[in-house]
Amino acid sequence: MRKYLFLVSSLLLINYNIYSQNPIIRNQFTADPSARVFNGKVYVFPSHDIPAPEGKNLRKDWFCMEDYHVFSSDNLVDWVDHGVIVSQYNVPWADSNAYSMWAPDCIERNGKYYFYFPAISKPDSAGRKLFSIGVAIADKPEGPYTPLPEPIKGVRGIDPNVFIDKDGQAYLYWSLRHIYVAKLKDNMIELDSEPQIISNLPEKGLKEGPWVFKRNGIYYLTFPHVENERERLEYAMGPHPMGPFKMAGVIMDESPTCWTNHHSIIEYKGQWYLFYHLNYLSPHFDKNRSACIDSLFFNEDGTIRKVRPTYRGVGITNASKKIEIDRYSEISEEGVEVVYLDTSNTFKGWKAVFTKKGAWLQYNSVDFGKGGFSTVVANVYSEKGGLLEIKLDNMKNNPIAKVTIPPSKGWQIVKSRVTGIEQGIHNIIVVSRKNEEVEIDWLFFE
Repeated sequence: MRKYLFLVSSLLLINYNIYSQNPIIRNQFTADPSARVFNGKVYVFPSHDIPAPEGKNLRKDWFCMEDYHVFSSDNLVDWVDHGVIVSQYNVPWADSNAYSMWAPDCIERNGKYYFYFPAISKPDSAGRKLFSIGVAIADKPEGPYTPLPEPIKGVRGIDPNVFIDKDGQAYLYWSLRHIYVAKLKDNMIELDSEPQIISNLPEKGLKEGPWVFKRNGIYYLTFPHVENERERLEYAMGPHPMGPFKMAGVIMDESPTCWTNHHSIIEYKGQWYLFYHLNYLSPHFDKNRSACIDSLFFNEDGTIRKVRPTYRGVGITNASKKIEIDRYSEISEEGVEVVYLDTSNTFKGWKAVFTKKGAWLQYNSVDFGKGGFSTVVANVYSEKGGLLEIKLDNMKNNPIAKVTIPPSKGWQIVKSRVTGIEQGIHNIIVVSRKNEEVEIDWLFFE
């Protein structure tokens, strides 16, 4: 029965399109996003937080993960869920009741895709259950993946990350109180050197989740670190994949609501991106996290500019698709707030609530193509009625639409005529023109 349900759920999720900003996935929790560029697309291999199942003698206040999905996108906006690729139930060496399939990674070599993941092993000869790192191999990045019968020999720990240098040498990084590195053999499943602890990193506080990349001849070792109470993303720079590294700064500050952060960094189509997680969809329980993306930039000396988490995220939104303006780029100081549509089911997302005349939200990078739009469609609610104006690019510009919202007892779809839209990419500004409370879920143009 378990195998049958696993197959059915996988088939249902294949080619499931998810349109979103931050967080980028809205149909499930997705932590520890490991992003890779394969065949012109971005693939994200996250861990999969779930609520602890009843009757399993599991901590209700801790991380619980039983499988891995993979998601892909060619525009960083529309994400396809390819379903489950590895589960604790189909890894021969893993304890199928541990629910500890933590942060993974994936890399391509010679046409094969190697998926690295941590899991708690079945009891060894001494009766110990320890974290090991396994490998599953596929012919395509979306799978199917076949887990090897044994984990990588000589490795104990979590959070695997693999880096292949230009000379073809592959390196495996992982964490267990320290951050470790070792060379990998060409077969990508065996160590080719003794593990060594990476030195010159902060001695105090938890360090985990290494991610290594190279830019302009500099090797960057990035990792979450708890200096105070929560993890922040830090980095070190060095001349070689094994160091020596020198601490260089902070990539992202601590979240006020989420104890962990775990990340990856890639370049895609000429822009660098930071993938990370926060508890946007689980505000009262930070062990259920959600993957996010924001742009990342470098200074002239190669140091990384600090990234501030945004709701808007990245990518260009098509004007003819639903635009969730609650994932705003900018917001007025007062008179508008963003709240959950349904606090009992946060996966339904958010809404913007206007309460004051002149309050506004701005949503950047909407593609109107060659123009030709004549109507704006919005999902709105106002008990007493209201009026919204839509402007492009600048508050001083004339509105392209005035959306009159009739009084109602529930959500309604309203349409209004638009004029003066020039072709190309624009920022949208939604402005309230009355003091009556108005709620808006989404809008699009046709």
